[in-house]
Parts: sequence; structure tokens; C-alpha cells
Amino acid sequence: MSESKQRRFLNPRTSAFVVAAALLVYLVIMGGRAVTMIVSGQPVFIALGLAIFVLPVLGAVLVADQLRFGASTERLARRLHDEDALPDVSHLPLRPSGRVEREAADAWFDEKQAELEAEPEDWRRWFALAQAYDLAGDRNRGRKAMRRAIEMERQDRPS
Repeated sequence: MSESKQRRFLNPRTSAFVVAAALLVYLVIMGGRAVTMIVSGQPVFIALGLAIFVLPVLGAVLVADQLRFGASTERLARRLHDEDALPDVSHLPLRPSGRVEREAADAWFDEKQAELEAEPEDWRRWFALAQAYDLAGDRNRGRKAMRRAIEMERQDRPS
């Protein structure tokens, strides 16, 4: 398979929607089982059905939140691209796996953190820091920084 076809096939957005659709099918099946248990009329099955019903509802809320997060991240990236301000990591050296070399990722992180400290109220700096966290392998902090960027950009948008 050519590299361009492989990239299209492994598109993160497509992958996210495929996983979300599979999870949705699972949640519908679990929700159906829960309803069956609840309408059985037996107290033990009603209790179990209610407990099982919580999982599909919670799962649906979590999936919706993740899809909303992804769409918001994409919107910010498009806005930065349109402003010609999207952080450029093309100069960073890569390992054979395709990941950025650790030393380069750490140096780029330090640079982005210093930029953020100089302008802590700029959502663009938070976006870049989120990308730097991701390249450095700290996805949890990266997601927190991206959520901060999303929140700040929403406040920054003209009404």
C-alpha cells in the first residue's frame, strides 16, 4: 500500500469515527440488555439492569466529549493554519519509528514553555505547548494544555 493511501486509511478523524461507531453499537446492545433486565420485574434483575444502563450512558457522554475535543482541536489548528501560525515541527529530527527524537522534543518543549511564560494569556502559546507535551510523550498534560487553549480561544473569538 502506498504511503499516501496508508495515511488516508489511518486518518485520525476517520479512525476516531470508526471507533466511536463501534462503541455506539456496543452501547446500544448493552442498553437493550439493561432494558430487558429492568422490564423483567424481578428486583435483582431491575437493580442489575439499572447498573448496566449507567455504562452505556456514561460511555456515550465520554465519546461525545472526546469527539467534541477533537473537533475543537482541529478548529484551532485550522485557524492557526489560516493565520500562518501553526507550530512547525518539520525541522525536528525523527527516530526510525517516526517519532521526534527525545532530545529535540525536550528542547522544543523548553522553547514553547518559555514562549508561554512570556505570553500566558495567548491561546496560541497553549496550543503550541500542548503539541510540545505530545512530542515529549506526556499526552495527559498535552490534553490539559489543549483544553486550556480551546477555552481561551472561545473567549478570544469575536461575538
